Amino acid sequence: MDVYFSPLACSLATRIALDEAGAVANFIEVDPFTHRTLEGRELREVAPLALVPTLRTDAGEILTENAAVLQYLASRFASSHPAADGELGRARLHQWLSFIGTELHKVVFAPLFDRRAPEDAKAYALSKAPARLDVLEAHLADREHLLDGFTVADAYLVTVLNWAQATPVDLAKWPAVAAYLARQRARPSVARSLAIELALYLEEQKRRRS
Repeated sequence: MDVYFSPLACSLATRIALDEAGAVANFIEVDPFTHRTLEGRELREVAPLALVPTLRTDAGEILTENAAVLQYLASRFASSHPAADGELGRARLHQWLSFIGTELHKVVFAPLFDRRAPEDAKAYALSKAPARLDVLEAHLADREHLLDGFTVADAYLVTVLNWAQATPVDLAKWPAVAAYLARQRARPSVARSLAIELALYLEEQKRRRS
């Protein structure tokens, strides 16, 4: 299994999910600006939009889009993600993956990180954050995870919430969300994945400066 990723991008969720399952994969780093692997290969040769994560299965099938990749991993490694079992469990998992992907990742954080986005667009994205984080705050007030146990949705959520530290989004205003993030960062699969990708991110920044 090949996983095309960029350090600390949303593909971090794939690394967390695989680590949680004890699964082995070949991680191929992609420069987020050139969309090339470190060996110089164009990601567009594999995925037309050159977005991470892109996953090549053991059978050679290509999967793109974070939610699809994570759902595939949840299905393949179901014993590591029991909360995704059953018809309703899968629907709830899809619900939270959709919420994280559309309402947080794309609506709030993507414009804040987009260097080409005008300031008005960034301000508008920031204005959308409170209502969405209020939903999370209410849901996580008395829960350890999004569902009944750790799933790929938690892997995605901790990845996205981790970006807040590089933006004006202050999670301290949502104590249950902040506590959730701290709790998940301490989870072994998350801590290992974050440590690996932080080191790779720092190396990426060093290459860019040079």
